[in-house]
Amino acid sequence: MTETPAKPVASAAITDFGIDTTSMSTSEAIADYFSRLKAGQLGALPALLGLLVLVGIFAGLSEFFLSLSNIANLLAQGAGQTIIAMGIVFVLLLGEIDLSAGTASGVTAAVMALHFVRNGNLLGSMGSGVFITFIVVLALAVLLAVLLRIWAGAALSAVAIVIILSGAAANPWIEMLLAITVGTAIGCITGFLVSKIGMPSFVVTLALFIIWQGVILKFIGEGGTLNVSNSEVLDKVANGNLSVLGSWILFVIAAGGFAAVQLGQHFSRLKRGLVTQPTPLVLFKVGAVALFAAVATYLLTINRAPNPNIVISGVPYVVPIVLALLVLGTYVLNRTQYGRHIYAVGGNQEAARRAGINVSKIRASVFVICSSVAALGAIVYSSKVGSVDPQAGGLNTLLFAVGAAVIGGTSLFGGKGRMVDAVIGGAVLAVVTNGLGLLKQPAAVVNIITGLVLALAATVDALSRRRAAASPR
Repeated sequence: MTETPAKPVASAAITDFGIDTTSMSTSEAIADYFSRLKAGQLGALPALLGLLVLVGIFAGLSEFFLSLSNIANLLAQGAGQTIIAMGIVFVLLLGEIDLSAGTASGVTAAVMALHFVRNGNLLGSMGSGVFITFIVVLALAVLLAVLLRIWAGAALSAVAIVIILSGAAANPWIEMLLAITVGTAIGCITGFLVSKIGMPSFVVTLALFIIWQGVILKFIGEGGTLNVSNSEVLDKVANGNLSVLGSWILFVIAAGGFAAVQLGQHFSRLKRGLVTQPTPLVLFKVGAVALFAAVATYLLTINRAPNPNIVISGVPYVVPIVLALLVLGTYVLNRTQYGRHIYAVGGNQEAARRAGINVSKIRASVFVICSSVAALGAIVYSSKVGSVDPQAGGLNTLLFAVGAAVIGGTSLFGGKGRMVDAVIGGAVLAVVTNGLGLLKQPAAVVNIITGLVLALAATVDALSRRRAAASPR
C-alpha cells in the first residue's frame, strides 16, 4: 500500500506564519482600524477630534481666530512648549517624569541671555563664587556622562565649558549653542541621579525644579530682565518668516519627503511580500498631507500685515524648526536600535534587562535628550517674548509641555507614544490659549479650561488602556 507523502515542513511553516505575507484589502484595513479603536487603541484620534472641535468653536466665537495673522501668531505662540513636550515624550515613554524640564529650560535661557547681554563676560556678571560653582557643575556633568558612557552628553557638556572659559564675544549662534550644551549638562546630572543613584524621577526632578528656579533668580536677579530682542537673529527665531520662495521650497521638501518615505516603505514591503496597508489608503494619506501642506503654505504666503504698505508673509521659522525635530525624533524612535530599546524598556524594564539592553544607560539618556530639547524650546520661547526674566521656564511652562504630550496620546504609564503626539497636543493647548485670549478671558479661565482638557486626555488614556487590557488577544 502506497503511503501519501507528508507535506514538507517548510510548507507548514509558511502556513503558520502566513499572516506575515498577507496583505489586507482596503475594506479589510478599514474594518481592522475600527476594530482596534473598539479595543482601546485610540492613538491620537481623541486629540485630533478635540482640536477640530476647538477650532470650530473659536472660529464661531471670534471673527479674528482664523485670520492669517492670528494663525501665524498661533504657530509661534505654541512652538516653545511644543518643543519642550517633544523632549518630554522620550521620558514619558519609559514611564518616568521630568518635572524640572521647565526650569531647566529657564536656566539655559538665562545663561544664553546673560552671555549675550554681558558680551560673553559671565565671570563679571555672576561673580567669582557663582562662576566657579557653575563651571564645577558643568565639569561634574562631563564626568557623570563619561561614567554613564553617554559620549555625546560628555562632549556637549565640555563644549559649554569651552565657550564660557573662552570669553567669546556675544554672538547669537554661540548663545544658542551655549544654551543647548548647558541643557545637555543638566540632563546628564538628572539622568545620573535617576539611573545610577536610583532616586525616583518624580522626587529628584521636583527637587531640581526648585533648585533651577533658584539658579535662574541668582543669574538674573530679583525683578531683573535680560533683553534678547536686540539681536536680529535671536528675535527672528520665533518672530521671523521664510520668504515666499523659501516657504514653497519647504513645502516641496516636507511633502515630497513624506511621500518618498511612505511610498518607499510601502512598495518595499510589497516587493518583499510583507504586510502593509492597501496602496489606495497609502496614496490617500500622502495626498491628504500634501493637500493640507499646500493650502497652509499658500495661505501663509499671502500678505497678512494690517498696513498695506508693509509686507508680512511666509511660513514662520518655527515651522521648519518643529518639523526638523519631528522628523529627527520620529526617525530615532522608529528606525534605530536605540529607539527600539526605549520602547522595550518602557514596555517591560525587567524583560529588557534580561534581553541584554543597558537599562541604566537608556534611562539616563532620555533625560539628556529631554533637557537638550528643552533648551531649544527655551530659545524659541525667549525669542517670542524678547526677554528672559526670573520666571523663565516656571509657572505653566512645564505643566503645559507635559500636558501637550499626554493630550496628544503619549501614555503616562510608559511604552506608548510618538513624537507627533507632542505636536498635536501642543496645537490643542495653543488653540485653547489663543482662542480664550481673543475672547478676552482671564488667566483663571484659561487655566481651568486647560486643566479640564488635560484631565480628559488622562481619563481617555486610562480607559483605553483598561479596554485594551481586557480585549481578547
